[in-house]
Amino acid sequence: MATERKKLLLRLDPAVHDALARWAGDELRSTNAQIEYLLRKALADAGRLPGGVGRMRGPGRPPATPEPEEE
Repeated sequence: MATERKKLLLRLDPAVHDALARWAGDELRSTNAQIEYLLRKALADAGRLPGGVGRMRGPGRPPATPEPEEE
């Protein structure tokens, strides 16, 4: 069962937000996903990422799944 994702209000300098948004676009992620990616990477690099953390979906659009045909 999926757990509910936490919501967080984050205040950023507009220039930092713009840079993050551009970087996210280059990597085909939303700005939110880019921030989560960077936080996870920083936690992993510092040896602080908990073992039970789920994997993030890769960048870009998820693969299209065909809809089941009606009979």
